[in-house]
Amino acid sequence: MTDNIIQQEADYVLHTYNRAPFVLARGEGMFVTDTDGNQYLDFTSGIAVTALGHSHPAVVAAVQEQVATLSHVCNLYHTAPHAELAARLCELSFADKVYFCNSGGEAIEAAIKFARKYARTVHGPGKTEIVAFRGGFHGRTAGALSITDREKYQAPFAPLLPGAHFAPFNDIEAARKGIGPETCAVFVEPVQGEGGVHPADQAFLRELRALCDRWGALLVFDEIQTGLGRTGKLWAHEHFDVQPDMMALAKALGGGLPIGATLVTDAVADVMHPGDHGSTFAAGPVICRAAQVVLDVVSQPDMLDHVAEMGEYLMEHLAEFNSPRIKDVRGLGLMVGVELDTKVFPIIDAGYEHGVMLLPAGPTVLRLLPALIVEKEHIDQAMAVLKEIL
Repeated sequence: MTDNIIQQEADYVLHTYNRAPFVLARGEGMFVTDTDGNQYLDFTSGIAVTALGHSHPAVVAAVQEQVATLSHVCNLYHTAPHAELAARLCELSFADKVYFCNSGGEAIEAAIKFARKYARTVHGPGKTEIVAFRGGFHGRTAGALSITDREKYQAPFAPLLPGAHFAPFNDIEAARKGIGPETCAVFVEPVQGEGGVHPADQAFLRELRALCDRWGALLVFDEIQTGLGRTGKLWAHEHFDVQPDMMALAKALGGGLPIGATLVTDAVADVMHPGDHGSTFAAGPVICRAAQVVLDVVSQPDMLDHVAEMGEYLMEHLAEFNSPRIKDVRGLGLMVGVELDTKVFPIIDAGYEHGVMLLPAGPTVLRLLPALIVEKEHIDQAMAVLKEIL
């Protein structure tokens, strides 16, 4: 069965991913099981998506109830789950309004459009440039890719969206030189994820806020990976005491179902009008009910305290390794990068053989993103395997 499925995937699915050599069939909590009955401790959470683990009972119940009641009506009609989720997101953040979509890339695309419209409406034509940062990752759609500083991703699809400029991450002087009167928006991750798990400096983010205020630009936080409790705060920017004008969310919000959101202030919302943007599938009743459950659980103080505690416990484990292979360990909460002196892909493959799923964040950085429900015994198990492999 396993070989047949893998061959079928090779025959019919466009090869844009290299997949592990097994077929996952079911999951519960921190574990998944493949079609041959092998169990794996999941330290990827679907790249920070399954924040509450696999098949969380409350998410399952919410989806089952809603899909049997009303599954889709499109955005020409009101539904309670849509309105209730938006209200809750605003109550728990800086935002006044929410635009819903289906993915992180779409949330970034929306933010780009909103920033351009805001600049044109408030400042007039010509203020269209966007500043982003080296090592950042914002997605693979055309606009998001344009502000993602990866030559190997960009080059095959050039020319991309004009007006994007890059500055070194955490470099205040470079930011001062790069942000100016023609800048409409600055996009930044509070912790760079795909770029190697690099937290921002507080002084750097505060200077970005000051520069945006000075030049009338919008500060956009990409919290697609860092948001929803991943770092031990509901939003990663809370660690830095800096508020954005817009914030992009996705991944964990849906508990495994696809949803994205762009949160904005009233100043941004006021320039957008019906027809300026939209999505057929966005904010359907089923996904919004699932997202309500996720948001309610991850925003609880006890859950955020648990994430912080488990993150500290994970870092303590790694500090005790004393492995010459480890060059650096960094991160926030349960978003941890382990920089090695060797390629990580053989280590990830060895992890599969030992029943643990791990992620890369570049060629030499191992990324640890367990579900937020992880307990000490799970960390003990994963670290014992990693130590043996190293």
